[in-house]
Amino acid sequence: LIVISGAGLEDFMEDLLQNRPVLDASEGVPILECTHSHDHDHDHGHHHETDSHIWLSPANAKIMAANICAGLTDKYPEYADIFAENLTVLLADIQSLEDYGNDRLSSLSARDIITFHDGFGYFADAFHLHILEAVEEESGAEASAQELIHLISIVRDHDLPAVFTERNGSASAAQIIATETGATIHSLDMAMAGNDYFDAMYHNIDTVREAMK
Repeated sequence: LIVISGAGLEDFMEDLLQNRPVLDASEGVPILECTHSHDHDHDHGHHHETDSHIWLSPANAKIMAANICAGLTDKYPEYADIFAENLTVLLADIQSLEDYGNDRLSSLSARDIITFHDGFGYFADAFHLHILEAVEEESGAEASAQELIHLISIVRDHDLPAVFTERNGSASAAQIIATETGATIHSLDMAMAGNDYFDAMYHNIDTVREAMK
C-alpha cells in the first residue's frame, strides 16, 4: 500500500503508482490554485496551477491523518485499535500546533507577505496571512530586473518588514530586495526535506511571528 498526499501529485508519480494499491490522503481536502509570478520575455504575469502542498495547513493535516487511518484500518483491520489510538494522539498534536499558530500570529503588525515559493498558500490561509506575490525562483532562473523592480515597489508600497524564501531555494532576488528596501530575509520550511513535520511548522510560525511582529 502506497500512501500519497494526492492533490495533483498522482500524475507526477504515475509510473511508481501503476498497478499498485494507493491510499490518497488528500480526499476531502479543499485544493487551492497556486499563483506564481513569472517573467518571460519581460512580460510579467501569473500562472495558475494546483497547489499540492496541502499539509502546510493544520486543518488539512487532520483530514489527511484521518484518511490515512481509515485506509490503513481497511487494509489491516486487525490493527484497527492501534491505528485509532495513534490517530487520537496525532490529532491532539496537530490541534496544539494550530492553537499555537493562531495565538502567535493573531496580532501581527502586518499580514501581507511576499514568498519566494508558490507553495505557502495553505499555510497563509490557515493563519490569515495574505500573499501579495509568490515568486518561483530557481538557481539559474532568477527574477529579471523588471520583476525585481516590481517586487521592490510592492515592498515599499506596503511597507513590508520582511520577505520569505524557501529553505532550499534561491535567495538572490530576496537579497537584492532587502538591500534596496531594508526588509529582512527569513526562510520558511516546506516540510519536505525529511525533517519532522512539527519542527518545520513550528519553525514557520515562529519565523513569521519574528519577522512581522
